[in-house]
Amino acid sequence: MSAVSKRPTQEFESLLREIRAHRFAPVYALAGEEAFFIDRLAEALIEELLPAEERDFNLVQFYGAETTPEAVMAEARGFPFGAERKVVCLREAQQLKGLAQLELYFKSIPQTTVLIICHKYGAIDRRTKLAALVQKHGVLFDAKPLYVNEIPAFATHYAAKLGLKLSSEAAQIVAELLGADLSKLTTELDKLAVNFSTAQNGGEISRNVVFDSIGMSREFNGFELQDALVKKDARQAMRIAAYFYKNDREKNLIKILPLLFKFFSQLMLAYYAPEKTVSGIAAWLGVKDWQAERTFIPAMRNYTGVKVMQIIAEIRAADARSKGVGVGPASRNEDILTPLVWFILN
Repeated sequence: MSAVSKRPTQEFESLLREIRAHRFAPVYALAGEEAFFIDRLAEALIEELLPAEERDFNLVQFYGAETTPEAVMAEARGFPFGAERKVVCLREAQQLKGLAQLELYFKSIPQTTVLIICHKYGAIDRRTKLAALVQKHGVLFDAKPLYVNEIPAFATHYAAKLGLKLSSEAAQIVAELLGADLSKLTTELDKLAVNFSTAQNGGEISRNVVFDSIGMSREFNGFELQDALVKKDARQAMRIAAYFYKNDREKNLIKILPLLFKFFSQLMLAYYAPEKTVSGIAAWLGVKDWQAERTFIPAMRNYTGVKVMQIIAEIRAADARSKGVGVGPASRNEDILTPLVWFILN
């Protein structure tokens, strides 16, 4: 068998189908930065390899910091008890001292054991003999993190498996709010599936449902501030900025400044789009058509390119002030966002 060359989600789904179809390999090394893929694949393997009633005697789990290569290999070479197979799962393998010694296991691989190696937060060096042996006899899965622009599609696909239909905007907001932490993202979607039925909202989950589910105010959040700035709705923008100042301003600054910087940086790029149409700008920026139509095109009407350059510089300066750079000790009582919003609007 061989290692993976597809994108992470494609290989994850492909390997998951193999496992569900009971096409097993004798050894799996699940390694890489994205812990979500590793955890889900390990869970699927255990679930499909052993019925629940056989796990007490035939599922052995080790943790890298608490065991040795010799102990793992000795257990893996043992026979199952009253079952077809035995499963040995080495978790947190990156903490195992002498991981390379596991190459000795491949001199005689038992037909009745499946060995699962979970190596998180870093790949196994493919130049090692261990990696080569895993690829020859089993599966070496590279759990790469997703690109930022892949997160909305992942959220949509995962939600669909739960029977939920995310609107394009809701998927984008889920990605922006929760970032690339797939474990956190899927946990929030799992909770949403428990508390919400698509039938409640005409078949789609809207942005407001996402805000409610994640515990964010529908009216006072970074996306509403961005919308107000796009429309140059000074009253609403200043209300939101004032709310952020009065409520956990430091935490809000950490979230809001990167959001505004990203938006206005993309807006600056939009002026250089070869085609100034909805689809042309969307393709140029790598966003959905609705994002171009609802945000970038209106913003291009309300802001000149020169003003956007000034705004980007001011956001950088605000970020520096929030960290105390160039202004002496940072003042926790300083209102940084309200003057920034005023500058953007005027």
